[in-house]
Amino acid sequence: MTTATAVPGSTLLSPTNHALILIDHQSQMAFATHSIDIATLRNNVALIGKGAAGFQVPVLLTTVAEASFSGPLFPELTQIFPGQKAFDRTTMNCWEDTAVIDEVNRIGRTRIVLGGLWTSVCIVGPALSALEQGFEVYVITDACGDVTDEAHERAVTRMVQAGAVPVTSVQYLLELQRDWGRAETYGLTTGIARDHAGGYGIGIQYAKTMFGAQEGGH
Repeated sequence: MTTATAVPGSTLLSPTNHALILIDHQSQMAFATHSIDIATLRNNVALIGKGAAGFQVPVLLTTVAEASFSGPLFPELTQIFPGQKAFDRTTMNCWEDTAVIDEVNRIGRTRIVLGGLWTSVCIVGPALSALEQGFEVYVITDACGDVTDEAHERAVTRMVQAGAVPVTSVQYLLELQRDWGRAETYGLTTGIARDHAGGYGIGIQYAKTMFGAQEGGH
């Protein structure tokens, strides 16, 4: 007989069991992205970036041909991670870049969470490569985008078929918190949600302002 216990599943994300790699959130890559509105994409990237920074998740930033073609990172990322080095590459697949892999190995997490542009190239490449080398891979699909809806969807399907786990930006944030009784990160999580989580965030603001209500009794 199976007995239930009040413990989280091992496949859930926590601040200490993964590294986040944000790939090519750059101007030139965004110009041709049509599977997601760019304002929405930037918002989602800010949400996960602030969540990862606040929960002290190791974050690796990487760009492709920053100076010669693709341009700077989204300003949201440079504000969230001031002074952090972005690993610039020539490879479309960051898993083929020695400096990136050296940083992955230095961080030492075997669960990798990915987001970036474009889904069918710069996310599929590292996702399939990492899976083949024994890493667990999660993809924040609404922090990714591609030149068409079909390109994005086919890429997500391909990664899922290979064993990657799709998640969304709000899901990522709330999975890091996971218990409203965790008072030390309650303000961080609800603050990010208020700013970036659409109707849910407005609901948090409304409940607090109008009724003094808040999740977890804080």
